[in-house]
Amino acid sequence: MPAPIRDSVTSINKDGSRNFIHPADVRGKFTTVRKFVAALLIAIYIALPWIKIGGNPAVFLDIAARRFHLFGITLSLTDIWYLFFAVTGLGILIFFTTALLGRIWCGWTCPQTVFLDFVFRRIERWLEGDRAARRRLDKTAWADPNKIIRRGAKIIIFFIISALIAHIFLSYFVSLPALYTMMSESPLQHWGSFVFVSVATLIFFFNFYWFREQLCIIICPYGRFQSVLIDDDSLVVGYDAKRGEPRGKPSQTDVGDCVDCHRCVQVCPTGIDIRQGLQIECVSCSACIDACNEIMDKLKRPRGLIRYDSMHALDGNKTRFFRPRIVIYGILMLIGAVVASIALSHYSPASLMVTRMPGDPYTILSGTVQNRFKVRLINKSNQNLTFSAELEGAPAGASIEGFSSLTLAPQEEQVIQMLVGQGKSTYTGSFPFKIVLKSSDGKVVVKDSASFSGPSPEYLQSLP
Repeated sequence: MPAPIRDSVTSINKDGSRNFIHPADVRGKFTTVRKFVAALLIAIYIALPWIKIGGNPAVFLDIAARRFHLFGITLSLTDIWYLFFAVTGLGILIFFTTALLGRIWCGWTCPQTVFLDFVFRRIERWLEGDRAARRRLDKTAWADPNKIIRRGAKIIIFFIISALIAHIFLSYFVSLPALYTMMSESPLQHWGSFVFVSVATLIFFFNFYWFREQLCIIICPYGRFQSVLIDDDSLVVGYDAKRGEPRGKPSQTDVGDCVDCHRCVQVCPTGIDIRQGLQIECVSCSACIDACNEIMDKLKRPRGLIRYDSMHALDGNKTRFFRPRIVIYGILMLIGAVVASIALSHYSPASLMVTRMPGDPYTILSGTVQNRFKVRLINKSNQNLTFSAELEGAPAGASIEGFSSLTLAPQEEQVIQMLVGQGKSTYTGSFPFKIVLKSSDGKVVVKDSASFSGPSPEYLQSLP
């Protein structure tokens, strides 16, 4: 394997061909904690479609019905503006955590890292052996029975796991009962979902079997963001060059603590040499830290030659945790949290949208001016709701004609026509108003603005 250099990625040979990286296994406190975090995240990913809150899965993005169920809250398309808080909050959170903790997302919680390092590579080590054995197997011809058995088993298992991940992912959009129905019936009856799962399975398999770390190095933009989001006080994985250099053998004197064993390179999932400084390929996974600490323990030397620290601290200076960008990001997150909380406090279990019916803006019947409106009402709760209607802000004499009440089942949506009239005796011209729908228990009240159109009062009075 070529020695890593900063000028090119290790996964690409000089002739442009692919150089497969097989990181060695490593043990240590960071790896143990990462295993626990990975197991927890995978368990959450699997469990969320099973856990029901308020009668719906904890996370159910029902695109077909235009309903988005998120931990007991049901949002419709009319609530899409709530995404503003989610998108901006996520963006500021990325800025804040990266400026403070570096690429902690990449190495600890990114789905690519979680599944690749703690599922697929674990299976690969179990089937093909350690790093050296896997590299030998790469050079073995496919005619070798040992390679056929081991690689064949890996391909089958990887494909099955990729299919499971894809099916669980689909369940977030169709629900588990619907997914089971689709799986038990002909694919032709649900060809859209079948194509989705098939394509997703192939993408996952291709990524985890072949593409791997190149997703982080070549495609993922986060590594590029890192260079502008971090500074010399951000927490990164770094090598203490003052302590480690010059490198030498353990028996030598007047040399640094680094014995140039290359253990940190062997365990790196992207194949870099962290001793060459912070690099865009580093995902801050801490594997090199545990590997180096293991060597230091054997040599009876202090741990921390490679460690989580800031560039300032590695240079012997003091780390400034509280600095302008951290304070600004923190204030922005606090403001966003307050505004989002206020917005969510006005969340309603029903949604109302009022639009004017196409055609003439008004009609005159027996001296009464009438406007027709299309009322779209959504019951986002998990119980039946019966609504009555009234006008708000309308002048005396204006009323809703031909409407008594409307009952909606849980998650039901109805579109009805509503007629608003104004008698000749009280008509004074066009006016704005609101249609208000109120549940029978008075707990749910929704309203939407509209405008009443009509002729001039003089013209109406001139009519017989």
